[in-house]
Amino acid sequence: MSVDVDTRPITVVGEHPPYEEGTRPLPGRPGPRRPGVRVSGRTTWAAALVVDVAALVTVPDGLSLDARLALLAFGVATVLWTLTDLDAGYVALGAGVLATVPVGGQDALFASLGNDVVWLVVGAFVVGGALARSGLAGRLTAAVVGRARTVGGTLWLVTAAIVPLAFLVPSTSGRAAVLLPVHRALGEHLDGPRAASGGGGQRRVTRALALLVPSVVLVSTVGTLVGATSHLVAVDLLHQATGETISYAAWALWGMPFAIAASALTCLAVQLLFLRRDERRRAVVVPAAERAPWSRAERVAGAVLGLALAGWLTEPLHGLEIATVTLLAALALCAPAVGVMTWKEGLGEVSWSLVLFVAGALALGGALVSSGAGDWVVGGLFALSGVAGLTSPLAVVAVLALLSATAHLYVTSHTVRAIALVPPSLYLAASLDLDAVAVVFLVSIGIDYCLTLPVSSKALLVFADADDRGDGFAPRDLLRLSAVLLPAWVALVVVTYEVWWSRTGLAL
Repeated sequence: MSVDVDTRPITVVGEHPPYEEGTRPLPGRPGPRRPGVRVSGRTTWAAALVVDVAALVTVPDGLSLDARLALLAFGVATVLWTLTDLDAGYVALGAGVLATVPVGGQDALFASLGNDVVWLVVGAFVVGGALARSGLAGRLTAAVVGRARTVGGTLWLVTAAIVPLAFLVPSTSGRAAVLLPVHRALGEHLDGPRAASGGGGQRRVTRALALLVPSVVLVSTVGTLVGATSHLVAVDLLHQATGETISYAAWALWGMPFAIAASALTCLAVQLLFLRRDERRRAVVVPAAERAPWSRAERVAGAVLGLALAGWLTEPLHGLEIATVTLLAALALCAPAVGVMTWKEGLGEVSWSLVLFVAGALALGGALVSSGAGDWVVGGLFALSGVAGLTSPLAVVAVLALLSATAHLYVTSHTVRAIALVPPSLYLAASLDLDAVAVVFLVSIGIDYCLTLPVSSKALLVFADADDRGDGFAPRDLLRLSAVLLPAWVALVVVTYEVWWSRTGLAL
């Protein structure tokens, strides 16, 4: 006996059978569901702000096309970095293209890949990887924070260790290169399980550490005359205009107390903003400093690092830039039969997404400077501030601090900011009968603040998380930190002037 079996597909009540390609659903029946695109409120705000930025750059008179494009690219990049989850490197590269290519500046875009900062980043990652593989980074880390018992205590010890480096390694780029492997080694010891929040599973403690290290590197720059090229430029412009100068000792007398206070304030802000209370108090076990004899790899890595430090310190004597010295160190650490790893392994340590991020950001920053957009914004703010009509010394200090501290948003080069701000500041000092030395020093302190966007400093670019690996900070993290630190910085300038500078020969 045969049994007929119905082999037609079963249709569950409430569902609809699949339609063959090219067929249309019957009237009254819905077609197959198609994935929808959900637009978040943050994305909506980002789109609206992009439109606003595009409209605003068309308003001012007297701006060239390249200046308008540079401002547009800068504004759009800031919005996208802050309010969207787009890859930071993608945004930076797109902004660099927008700021350069439409006005025939594609050569400047491609030249950014050959910038010394790009090669510094490549060399720093190779050196950092070699120090980690050799075991020297772990030994140095244990020596720095071996007595730490909590995450918060470790961050305070890291801060205390970074500040004196401003005297030992004058370049912020050099200090960042030295500290990158220490940051990586510390991240391995301090971090617990990945947090549910924090941007794509980014580890919270590592992110806080990645923000802390370059931020303290930058704010501690205030402590020494040779901490930044802009200091030397400012003092030279002061001497040309008035015949006066600021000695190395005088700068340290005025700058180091501020640098220590600013570094402590930065450490406190990072912990409060990016770590929960239980995370700050969490116990950590950082291995004690190694007492065993150094291995061959550690000896090689230590020798190369020592030579690199000597090269960074003696740059004025031999003329080799920080990036060149770093690359030479990277080559030595990967040398056959001598180094601690192969060249292929060294290249594997490089974050190439970060390299492209740096190139795009540099192209954008260069466009702001070369087009005159940065000078236009800073000059306009200086004219509109009303500082020339102020009579209270504290009010003058506050306005000068605010103008110079926000200048990094429009003029990304430290040195160019000094060139743009010091001459009008000297004119202001002469017109209001103010002490020129005090005015130049106050402006220089403000110029040293550059913590809002990664493009504002080479040290920040080294620690940015351009490929979402979770071992750096995102641009929105830096913006969040700066929203607190920028007003705190201005307030600290006013307080320090009142309680220290005005009483030690730096009164207006």
